Amino acid sequence: MDTAARIAHDHGLPGHLVEFVAALRRAGVSVGPGETVAAAQVLGALDLIHREHLREGLAAALLRRTGQRQAFDTLFDLYFPAAIGAGTTEFDVPRVDGQPDGPVDIDRVRAELARLLRDGDDAALAALARAVIDALGTAGAAGEGVRGQSGQPSWSAYQALRLLSPETLLAQILDDLRAEYGEESEFQSEMRRREIRDRIARFRDMVTEEVRRRVAEQRGRDQVERTAVPKQIEQVEFLSAYSEQLTQLRRTVHPLARRLASRLAVRRKHAERGTLDMRRTLRRSMSTGGVPMRPAWRTRRPGRPELVVLCDVSGSVAGFSHFTLLLVQALREQFSKVRVFAFVERTDEVTHLFAPGAELSGVMQRVLREADLVAFDGHSDYGGAFGTFAEYWGDAVTSKTSLLILGDGRTNYRDPNLTVLRRLVGVARHAHWLNPEPRRQWGAGDSAALKYADVLPMHECRNAAQLAEVVEALLPV
Repeated sequence: MDTAARIAHDHGLPGHLVEFVAALRRAGVSVGPGETVAAAQVLGALDLIHREHLREGLAAALLRRTGQRQAFDTLFDLYFPAAIGAGTTEFDVPRVDGQPDGPVDIDRVRAELARLLRDGDDAALAALARAVIDALGTAGAAGEGVRGQSGQPSWSAYQALRLLSPETLLAQILDDLRAEYGEESEFQSEMRRREIRDRIARFRDMVTEEVRRRVAEQRGRDQVERTAVPKQIEQVEFLSAYSEQLTQLRRTVHPLARRLASRLAVRRKHAERGTLDMRRTLRRSMSTGGVPMRPAWRTRRPGRPELVVLCDVSGSVAGFSHFTLLLVQALREQFSKVRVFAFVERTDEVTHLFAPGAELSGVMQRVLREADLVAFDGHSDYGGAFGTFAEYWGDAVTSKTSLLILGDGRTNYRDPNLTVLRRLVGVARHAHWLNPEPRRQWGAGDSAALKYADVLPMHECRNAAQLAEVVEALLPV
């Protein structure tokens, strides 16, 4: 039974599409009823046999934002697999002893892989990946296979890629091409090297996709979905993000700022009128027998407040502080004045590093290098930082100031200095604390977050989505 028939038999295409859309929503991809109807029309118009056409058609119907394609492709491969079970393939995996169930001859498989990588035949590479994964899962490279506790084959992308080692074939492939075509210019040689590397990367993806498909058949889609589908970048937690994810997050700052600014414009439009002017309303009602037919409204005089940002730049919190400061920089036109202060053990002003037009790609390294932030051992000291700020820059906080504190509130068991913080919050027009830690961890260990939360509102901002909601609510109208 082929893939299309299996899907239709088990679920029916409408029900299967609904399950696929639900999986996209669980992965953080926003899909509404309109997109779902459009996807159903795509299913009715395209032939399921042409799988890549179906992939692109559903992507066009369901996706509305950048950064969602990786999650979509992973789920598409789970819900619309390329094959069922071992599938059908023209590639016959070579065996050491020639027996159909004998151990896989890895050397001969690597030779065939090198040939296909040299020729660039993606269809043949996909067939090779499917056949090799099935053979390694059932017979293995030593004739024993890879079996789980239940005796079922245990598919492993790590084992397959370790045995095949496609990266080590690069030099051999380049030597074969050089022997076939002769010596090439340095530019041509580099281009060919990059092309082969791209093919190797695609083959690695094919192996991973095939293993994911076989595991989903064996253990269920839901289990694979929980571990294999990448989070949307807005849902990645700041404290657990690695460098590449933080880089991707920083790319979302300006689109996020534009969305927040457009929402703020809508809020301002809806709030153009001020409060009711009772005196003027009563005067107008005298001409209509005391009935207030024409209410009078006070003219709103929206002001842009000053913003003072105090941010912890130590350890993993630095990634959260950097992203938030970039967002503040993109939204700085919403404030009449912005001053930025960084701290670890001591506080120092770094406003000049975030001036309009400044290069912000390596700004956190400059903050740590140029600012006077360490007094003793380099561990966070919120109490000392608040004391330093109040002593040298306390006049920066006035009745026109919105005070924003960024950090996890972990004091390393030092004095939290609540007295100084209460004084600063009492002077400020608004004060808020953005904490990248989960709320359940506030107050655990050396965290003084609950103590600080008694002084000023503290908001959980573990990812960009939460941060956007908080910042939107705090922006001045």
